[in-house]
Amino acid sequence: MHLPEWMQEWLEVLIPGVQIFLIIFVAWLLNWLFKRIVSRVGKAYDLPHELLMPLRGVFRWLIIAAAILAILERLGMSATVLWTAFTGFATVGAVAFFAAWSVLSNLFCAVLIVTVGPFRLGDHIEVLDTAEKPGAKGRVVDLNMLYITLQDDSAPEGTPNLLQIPNSLIFQRVIRRWKGGLPSITESSPATSQEEASAVALVTPGNAATASANGH
Repeated sequence: MHLPEWMQEWLEVLIPGVQIFLIIFVAWLLNWLFKRIVSRVGKAYDLPHELLMPLRGVFRWLIIAAAILAILERLGMSATVLWTAFTGFATVGAVAFFAAWSVLSNLFCAVLIVTVGPFRLGDHIEVLDTAEKPGAKGRVVDLNMLYITLQDDSAPEGTPNLLQIPNSLIFQRVIRRWKGGLPSITESSPATSQEEASAVALVTPGNAATASANGH
């Protein structure tokens, strides 16, 4: 069956348009289904919202990338050329990602510190290697995208009392936290020189003998 030329021209535009619409619809449907599945799994296993958000974001961008490749192929671009370009960009992106991993990890940990809230500004914290060994301790005075700043009020006068700790280190160490301020520590006052002399006199042999004679 031979179609008129005007109808063939319309079909050449209509068929790719319908295909592109179907690709977008399938991508939206897959994203919607994945979000529903992740939400149900999160509720069933009581997973934190901060863990589910990156998972949804990664899957969403994968769907978008696949949909863009499929649309470009429908528009006449070669699948081999598209795949070669995609793998090239992915390789460059992976290299750049690993090169900037330390910075990116601090940025991501800053977001987690703000959302999860392991501590707040004004709290006193101590960053420990283990629970037994002492570590960096001070009051949280600043929090930015790369590091937190602690003010060590117990530092000797004339020495720097600001400690800057990378955000990623917070999630790799044990954190001891005091809300508001440090607990007061009561220490016994040192003995005076007179008390020390009296204590020494009590244990000297001469005084011991005198005390014994007076007793008799």
